[in-house]
Amino acid sequence: MSFNLITILGATATGKTKLAARLALEFNGEIISADSRQVYKGMNIGTGKDLDDYCIGHEKVPYHLIDIIETDEEFNLFLFKDYFSKIFNDITTREKFPFMVGGTGLYLKAVLQNYELKKVNFNIDEYGKLKMLSLTQLREIFLAMNIKAHNTTDFIDKERIIKAIIVNKAEEKQVEKLEQINSLVIGIKLDRNEIKKNITIRLKNRLNSGMIDEVIGLLSNGISFDKLNYFGLEYRYISLYLKGKLSYNDMFQKLNSAIHNFAKRQMTWFRKMEREGIKINWIDGPDFETGRKVISRNIFNTSLKNVQ
Repeated sequence: MSFNLITILGATATGKTKLAARLALEFNGEIISADSRQVYKGMNIGTGKDLDDYCIGHEKVPYHLIDIIETDEEFNLFLFKDYFSKIFNDITTREKFPFMVGGTGLYLKAVLQNYELKKVNFNIDEYGKLKMLSLTQLREIFLAMNIKAHNTTDFIDKERIIKAIIVNKAEEKQVEKLEQINSLVIGIKLDRNEIKKNITIRLKNRLNSGMIDEVIGLLSNGISFDKLNYFGLEYRYISLYLKGKLSYNDMFQKLNSAIHNFAKRQMTWFRKMEREGIKINWIDGPDFETGRKVISRNIFNTSLKNVQ
């Protein structure tokens, strides 16, 4: 089976979006974002949308699954795959080539390994009963069901635990099928110290560009501190700073360190994907020429001579 998708993945701050945009422009492609936070409107700096990366010279590379829902709406793995399927089919119907780009490992795996997911209509009565239980009681129910947590917020966020319990107790399953995917996967590899340096520089730039004001704006629009905690590291630590629980310097140092650790966990996730049979073609840094050669050889059967 020939490749019908190109996936560009890598840890945060490795330059994958800019590289993907250049490659998509080169190969008549459009980008599908595989990022669990960039779907939200009004969360731009903290989620690192960097929309300028999609502009190459005077050309704007089409992108999808960015800025599609409001911050008070729920987005999850099922919705991602449902959206992805529709967008993938639309892109291929128009004889463009789909590029999936991102660092949310679970979203990437859901497509690359063709997860079958359940669509659940939440039972309001059951939700109400679970809502009355303590966090400890919910954790006990959660663990007794032998549910594998996708990330640590499954254990610290009450809403997530309740929804996970209801999903796994649901009797009616509606499986969303996606056309068989065979993706050429390109991974961006950078020295760990280089990633750390990039993260620190980027964090300083984002703070200087108004990331704190962005969080203040979200709070003014009715987003609670608890909800911001759910949205990830940047929003979590800036919330602590705004609540007076951290000084600016402590906020910066703790957030910087937390993002470093997140990048390490991403690489651990990608190595796990390889052990599970997903072939990742690693390249040194976001190098356009190397990426172009990998795609040309594997998809368009172009000889080395022709792509040098």
